[in-house]
Amino acid sequence: MSCNWGTELWDQFDNLEKHTSWGIDFLERYTKFIRERADIEMNYAKQIRSLSKKYHPKRSREDESRYTWCLAFAATLRQLNELSIQREEVAENLNSQIVCELTRYTQELKAERKTHFQDGRRAQQHIESSWKQLESSKRRFERDCKEAERAQHLSDRIDLDSKTEGEKRCSLKAHQTAQQKKEVAEESRKDYVTTLNQFNQDQHQHYHTLVPVIYQRIQDMEERRIERICEAMRVSAEAERKVLPVVSRCLDAMMDAAEGIQPRMDTRQVVEVYKSGFDPPGDVDFEDYSATMRRSISESSYLDNRTEGRRHSRKLWPFIRKNKLLTLLSSPRQPPPPPPTSPSPGGVANSTQSPPPACREPITQRLNDLMTSGSRTRKQCLRSLKRGGSGPADCSHLPPEQRRKKLQSRINNINEEIQREREQRDALMKMRDVYERSPQMGDVSSLEPRLEETKVSLKKLEEELRRNQAWLTEVDSGQSVNCGFESQTTTPGSSSLKQLDNRSPASRESPDGSYTEDHSAELHFKSRSSEFDDDFDDEEPLPSIGTCKSLYPFQGQNEGTLSMVEGELLSVVEEDKGDGWTRVRRNLDEEGYVPTSYIKVFLDSSAKGFVQSSRLV
Repeated sequence: MSCNWGTELWDQFDNLEKHTSWGIDFLERYTKFIRERADIEMNYAKQIRSLSKKYHPKRSREDESRYTWCLAFAATLRQLNELSIQREEVAENLNSQIVCELTRYTQELKAERKTHFQDGRRAQQHIESSWKQLESSKRRFERDCKEAERAQHLSDRIDLDSKTEGEKRCSLKAHQTAQQKKEVAEESRKDYVTTLNQFNQDQHQHYHTLVPVIYQRIQDMEERRIERICEAMRVSAEAERKVLPVVSRCLDAMMDAAEGIQPRMDTRQVVEVYKSGFDPPGDVDFEDYSATMRRSISESSYLDNRTEGRRHSRKLWPFIRKNKLLTLLSSPRQPPPPPPTSPSPGGVANSTQSPPPACREPITQRLNDLMTSGSRTRKQCLRSLKRGGSGPADCSHLPPEQRRKKLQSRINNINEEIQREREQRDALMKMRDVYERSPQMGDVSSLEPRLEETKVSLKKLEEELRRNQAWLTEVDSGQSVNCGFESQTTTPGSSSLKQLDNRSPASRESPDGSYTEDHSAELHFKSRSSEFDDDFDDEEPLPSIGTCKSLYPFQGQNEGTLSMVEGELLSVVEEDKGDGWTRVRRNLDEEGYVPTSYIKVFLDSSAKGFVQSSRLV
């Protein structure tokens, strides 16, 4: 069956116009459908990404990297975020490859359709005009023929009735009129024949040449429109198929993460994390209170009071309450002295100055920050309260197992820092050799301060490494080892702990199940074992933002200050906030405030190579 619109639908101009208009409307509707679908895909991707970000841990916590179920959930969230990226890619492909192209093509299609139907209307108008001329010529020929016939009848009748001379003249005039009418009719006939031939030619050209060509163009336009819709559907499916491998990998990764959950390993990890290494408490000894009945009244009263006090002071090791924050608040430290107006090397060590009236005590300011800040800032405030000697440097306030893990982690971090410092030292030495061979490339003396800083940092790190290794050996051997690498400044917590350890076994609490006989030992244990230890000991301290060099010696006599000698290199932790003090750090565990006027601060690129000891707490 022929499918040529020009031959099969030669008389369906109006229907073709309606059909093509409906086809363009369908194209626009399909374009709108793809646009809305792309918007849905984009919104879905945004919601999935927001959901993944909402439930993803804000900070990298050690607990969440320790258990397999936490790791599996984190991996699922990462794959979910990857899925959102793929949905965004689908939406972008739909918008760029389909919506934009179809929108542009729809405008072109409308213009082309308008042109084709204008040509069709002009051809229709031309054939209609030719038909009207034919009808007019036909009616004129018919009228002239009737008039010629009537004139001929009148002339014949006059000829039959003419007897006289006058009647003969009338007959001659009628005969002439009939002849004229006959000639006019002949002219009309010729015009009618010409017009008829012209109309037949126009009609043949219209239905066999113009209409087929125009309709064929309209048919081609319609086929291109359908092909474009087909192509858009293929591109839409291809956009989905393109992301299927990535989506499949994401789903496989989710399945692998789920299958990687190991309950037995997680329960063993709980033992590794919270195991203290202590033995369970032993049996409670029997206390014979009947002995007081055989003593005198005064003596038994004295012993009863003493026994009552001992009863209140005794507590089993696992049930001692601990609250480091209350201990810190019960003994506030003195604020550090303000910097002198004109510092001099001679009058610093023995000078004791009071803080200016405008300065507030650090403990008060930290408490206000604690109450008005968010959870993250609140932990930083609590961590700042903890600094200044709340725990000994050798981590002896921790249980043996936790102490061993803490020291091992610290040793690993120190080894990494030493490796970085050695690499920087080797790079500086190579640069110095290049400068010595080619002086035009740089000044050798400019590298000496940085080399000296690196050597000092390496020396301090190696000393700290030996100290921590000795402490780790002490933990592993279970014996007290005199390592000989004690710090130059002893923190109040470590000195108190040593005083507690030097007491007799009968006068203090021991982890083997005996009782705490001395109330001060119990209070000391409360100040050293806190509910916040697990949170703040594992957190990273404030990072180093630069270095400084002391211009004068400073003797820190108040709590919170740090003593220093002239020419000492320190790490800057916090800049001067307008009160004349700068927060610095020495080695890995000594931190405090020094007068800003006593130091020279380097916050530029020259401080990048300095030791980043802030990673080690």
